[in-house]
Order: sequence, then C-alpha cells, then structure tokens
Amino acid sequence: MASANTIWSEDNFSCSICLDVFNRPVTTPCGHNFCRTCITKLWDDQVQYNCPVCNELFHTRPDLRVNTLLSEMVDQFKPSVRVKEQPCVEPGEVPCDVCKYTGTQLKAVKFCLVCLISYCHTHLEPHQRVAVLKKHLLVEPMDRLEDRKCKKHNRLLELFCQTDQVCVCQFCTDGDHRSHPVVPLEEEYDVKTAQLGKIEFDVHQMIQKRKRKMKEIKDTVDRSKADADRQIADTEQVLTALMSSIEKWRDDFNQTVKEKLKSTEKQAEGLIKELEQEIEELTNRRSEVKQLSHTEDHLHLLQTFSSLKNPPHTRDWTKVEVGPPPYIGSLGRSLDQLEEMMNMETKKLCAAELKMVQQYEVDVTLDPDTAHPHLILSKDGKQVHNGGVWKNLPDNHKRFTNYLYVLTRQSFSSGRFYFEVQVKNKTEWCLGVARESINRKGFLKVTPEKGYWNIYFTNDQLVFKDYSDVHLPLRAELQKVGVFVDYDEGLVSFYDVEARVHIYSATGCTFREPLYPILCPGNYNYEGSSNSAPLIISPVNQTE
Repeated sequence: MASANTIWSEDNFSCSICLDVFNRPVTTPCGHNFCRTCITKLWDDQVQYNCPVCNELFHTRPDLRVNTLLSEMVDQFKPSVRVKEQPCVEPGEVPCDVCKYTGTQLKAVKFCLVCLISYCHTHLEPHQRVAVLKKHLLVEPMDRLEDRKCKKHNRLLELFCQTDQVCVCQFCTDGDHRSHPVVPLEEEYDVKTAQLGKIEFDVHQMIQKRKRKMKEIKDTVDRSKADADRQIADTEQVLTALMSSIEKWRDDFNQTVKEKLKSTEKQAEGLIKELEQEIEELTNRRSEVKQLSHTEDHLHLLQTFSSLKNPPHTRDWTKVEVGPPPYIGSLGRSLDQLEEMMNMETKKLCAAELKMVQQYEVDVTLDPDTAHPHLILSKDGKQVHNGGVWKNLPDNHKRFTNYLYVLTRQSFSSGRFYFEVQVKNKTEWCLGVARESINRKGFLKVTPEKGYWNIYFTNDQLVFKDYSDVHLPLRAELQKVGVFVDYDEGLVSFYDVEARVHIYSATGCTFREPLYPILCPGNYNYEGSSNSAPLIISPVNQTE
C-alpha cells in the first residue's frame, strides 16, 4: 500500500492563513480548515465573518469545532512537514497581519480588500494560486484599516455617494444617503481617474503658460538690459563728444583771450618804450634849458637860445589809447559756436532715443465704427481724410458725431507702444492717444483730464492740448510724427521723425483703462488752404 506521504502533500496540512502546519485545526461551515488561533484572531478583528478562502459570508459567528481526523493526520505527518523560517519586519514597514498570529513579523506587500488583511510574500501565495482567492482585490499594504471603515457603522467603505461626494458603507444607503445616487467605488474610481487626467492636463497647461510668461518676463528683462546698455553707450558717446567739444571750446577761447592779451601787452610795451625814450629826451632838454637859464654869458645864451626854444619832436599822446581786448565779442561768438555744437550732440541723443522707442512699434488700423461721418478711411485702415460730406452711417455708442475723430481698432492696457503718422501737406491735424471711456457725442474738451493726450497743428502753430495749451516750437515743416506711450510709467511722448528730435512729453499721467491711438485730419479747408491730404499711419523706418 502506498504510504501517506506519497498521497498527501505539505499543502494539505497547511493553514491558509498562517501557511504553517495546522495547530488545533478547526473547520468552518463551508468546509475549509484553519488553525483555531488563526481564524479566531482574524474574526476578532472583523465586523463581518467570512471564510478567508471562499469568502462565504456568515450572518452569525460560526461555532468552530476541532477537525479530529485532520488533527490525527497532522500529528502523524508533522515530523515530515518543514516549518518555514520567517525574517523580521523592518521599522516603519507595514507588517503582515497573518505573521503576528505565528509569532513572526514579515513586511506586507499587499492588502486584500476582501479579506481586509495585509499579506507578506509568503502568506500572499494562496491569493495567487487558489481560484477563488485570485478574484480578491489587492492593493498596496496599509496599516490603518480603520480609514477604510465607516465611522458610523464600522463597515467597509464600498460605495460612493455622488451627491455628497463621500465614500459610504452599505448601511449608509439606508440612512443619511437613502435618496442619493450611490455607485460602487470601482465605478466612481474610473470617473475620478478620468477627471484626474483632465486636471493633470489642465495643470500641465497652466504650468506651460506660466513657463511661457516667465520666459516672456525674462526676455523682457534681457531686452531691457540690452536697451539700457545701448542707451548708456549712446549717451556716453554723445556726452563724451559734448565734453570734448566743451573742453576744445574752452581751450580755444582761453587761447584767443591769451593771444589778445599778449597782443595788447606787446602794444603797450612798444608805447611805453617810446614814451620812456621821449621822457629821456625831454629830461635832457630840460636840463640844457635850465643850465642855459643860469649862464651869465650873454653871447652864448643868445647863440644857443634858438636851438633850445622849441621842444624836441614828440608824438601827440592825447589821441593814443590802449583799450582792453574785445573779449565780449569773442565770448559771444564762442558761445554761439558752443550752442551749435551742443545742439548737434543733443540731436544725436534725441535720435538715439527715437531709435530706441521705435522698437516698440505696433501695427494699428483705424476702426470705421468710430469714425465721424465726414471722415473717409482707406480699405486697409491706414489712411483717413475729411471728405467734407456727411455720410448716413448707422449710429452707435462708439462713433464720434460732433468732432472729426477716429480711433484705432487696437487698444493697449499695459507696457509700451509706438506708432507714426504722416502729416505731410496738411494745414490742420490732431493726433495722440485717448482712453476708452471718452465722450464721443456732443461737446468735447480735449485735455488729459478728459482722457485725451494730443498735439494739435493749425495756423502754423503746434500745441499740446491741455487745460492751458502748451505752445511747442516748430523747427521746420513737420512731415511725420511719432507717438510713444509707456502705459506703466504714465508717459506720452511726441517726436519729429524726419528731424529725429523730441517735440514734447506729457509725464506723470495716470492710466486706468485701455488707451487707443486717435487721429483727426482737420477741416476740409482752412482759411482757403486745401487740407484734403490724408493722415497716414506709416510703418517705422529705423534709419541711422
């Protein structure tokens, strides 16, 4: 007869909980065997009682009875059964819940959501072998089982309330969440996983957007540094040339003054030498006359008198003058030369400044919905002139009806921007920027207080429109005007582009809403002179 050892294997005498040889084996109502200690401790930690092998649920805790036959067989085969060695768990790791029943502690590698037990590699083996246990859901090990139980009913959280967005147990659906839609955790898990995917994508987009903004800021700083270095270099070059010119003017002026002084001194030395010579001659004659006047020799006095009665030949010194050198004239002429040099260097500085602001060129086009009915715009939105005839256009809140203005489509609420407008062959025009909320109907007061920062040309006069108009110098006929705005700094500057000089700057402005470039081509005729030429928004041509 075959021996028992060849018929039965070691697995037939091992508890599926501790995986060790049965110790006082007992049988559950479903027919599975466990060590009495193992199954007892397991059920002591659970609210519901189920079989760890087949997961059959028992409504009441079963009375366990010793499996006599199995106990006898275990005693018979125990000497041949190998007892497995178990290493200890490391501090901070989740221990295997089964190991603690055997007196050893192994690190848990999985937690079974059905058995509600953490398993080490050894005790997890049945879940990988037994068909019923393979259906159990395994997750990462956890040492706080109470976090997965309902605080109110002490039951496993298996459902999700979509109304309150909380995890609930089966008993909760009969209480506070009775009328709420409830789904299994797995179903809501899929929903939330999909939402997390979208959230992750959205967060990624936000990160990318902020990275782009960060790069934009860094690029702006780099450009600002480059602009600053270039501005410093240009200014240094101009100021160096200016100081060199001033030093040369000083040296030339001093040399001129010294030369004139030297000339005066030389003239004075010659006159003094001549005077000294005459004084010497007159002194000698005086001595001769005095000596002759004391002689008692009548003949000698009479013979000599005729040669001494007339003084020696001398210059008429009453008309001889040595005036101071003409320094005042020289100083005036030198100052004129210095002023001319300074104007040239200042013009170089203005040209460098204009070149810098031209880098902030923006492409703007005129908005026909804002144009006064007299104005005619080109198809590309770059030109405007006064047609002199009222057009029947649909009125809207954006259109100017009393003044010949038109705004651009584009507005600006931060940073810097620059545009140029050709004003050639016009006798009247107005241009600049205006805030969005300006009054476009009825009487307009075109001042910064009312939201306008404009320069106005008429009757050969150029003014900045303010509470008190600021009259600006006209060096030559204006051909093209550049407008630069630094929104954050509250600055509006105007430039004569052809002459490359600064016209005027409004500083300390307060901007709290979008700004629009604004143009006015003026009246159709002004005092008999044609003003039909258009204002033209021109591309920037940066020339040296």
